[in-house]
Amino acid sequence: MAMLPSMKTTIDIPDELFRLAKARAAMSGISLRQFVTDTLRLKLEQERASDGPADPPWMKGFGALAELRSETARIQRLVEAEFEQIETEP
Repeated sequence: MAMLPSMKTTIDIPDELFRLAKARAAMSGISLRQFVTDTLRLKLEQERASDGPADPPWMKGFGALAELRSETARIQRLVEAEFEQIETEP
């Protein structure tokens, strides 16, 4: 793979995660920089390939309400249908 232009940056990574990533990179015979780049690229490609955008993190708290999605959609259709009707004034 051709090397793309790169930008240096500083990020904070929890110590345990850093050690795991560094160990995995070493076991794979690649630099930590390459490991992080490959892992980030893979994560971004997976999200792009998913069906639509991923739910934002705050939506995870509403997982218990997932069964209401179809009911919410049904109600939304009813509301839209009502607003499409034009009432004339007498």
